[in-house]
Amino acid sequence: MAVLGAGSWGTAVAAMAVKSAPTVLWARRPELALQIAHEHRNADYLPDLRLPPKLEATPSMAEAVRGAGMVVMAVPSHGFRSILEEAAGLLDAGACVLSLAKGLEKDSLRRMSEVISEVAPGHHLGVLTGPNLAREVVAGQPTASVVAAEDEEVGRAVQALLSSDTFRVYTNTDVVGAEMAGALKNVVALAAGMADGMGLGDNTKAALITRGLAELSRLGVAMGGRPLTFSGLAGMGDLVATCYSRQSRNRHVGEQLGRGRSLESVIREMNMVAEGVKTAPVALALARRHGVEMPIAEQVTEVLEGRKNARQVIPALMLRQAKAELEGLPDPVEKESQ
Repeated sequence: MAVLGAGSWGTAVAAMAVKSAPTVLWARRPELALQIAHEHRNADYLPDLRLPPKLEATPSMAEAVRGAGMVVMAVPSHGFRSILEEAAGLLDAGACVLSLAKGLEKDSLRRMSEVISEVAPGHHLGVLTGPNLAREVVAGQPTASVVAAEDEEVGRAVQALLSSDTFRVYTNTDVVGAEMAGALKNVVALAAGMADGMGLGDNTKAALITRGLAELSRLGVAMGGRPLTFSGLAGMGDLVATCYSRQSRNRHVGEQLGRGRSLESVIREMNMVAEGVKTAPVALALARRHGVEMPIAEQVTEVLEGRKNARQVIPALMLRQAKAELEGLPDPVEKESQ
């Protein structure tokens, strides 16, 4: 197995996989690959956590990918296509490509599974998503995840590879729903963080999360996802973790914006990517394409693009026209039975 991308989550997944199969972690920077391979740590992204001695690491794409039955893409959405293009010619014919990215491609509005189908046609693919904070996973704290793959054999293969007594993996065939939930929850987390930064309480955050779930469900279902996916680990589970955790990058960025800082200054001091920053305007473009209202995503984008400050977001949402709570939402029982 090869994992491309030695950020926090890529490193965590590689550390889990090596318990079941030989695993090579690709790091762009040679010094980081050397540190992981010989010191068994990733000081840049998971400081103070020891990695399995059996985990190999390399800066060579060819060395990582050749012979791998599964290639895990653990890179942000904005670099996903270019990294996969570099790897595509090296993939074994039967290799499966698994995406860990929780974002959307800016110009094409593509999901990462669509990018895989374009760049590496003919390869089986899947998506791993859920409420999985890397530090807690590597530390062995119990959690659950979901692998979405249209081919059920692919889902079961990933499930068998990564499941352990502390990491429970469920399968789902709804790739569209799982990917859209994973990408859009980051936008809601930015809004939740803004509420934190402004000193607002749990009532406000609960309302944001609940209405955020309604937003991402509307768009996800309009794009072909199944309603029940959004009430599961990929949807509600990941949304709660990302909106509440102090480890959440997107919540952190939102919090700093809520305190009055500029987006540029917040991003400049981070060594990891907050996917929601790039996803918000893409989500709005998709919403317009599918005729879906996304008021939270709209207000977050206004802040990110400098047309509003964070303190204007909540009042703007509160003053929207009142309506029935479930208006416009799909009926999960009706939809799932069709």
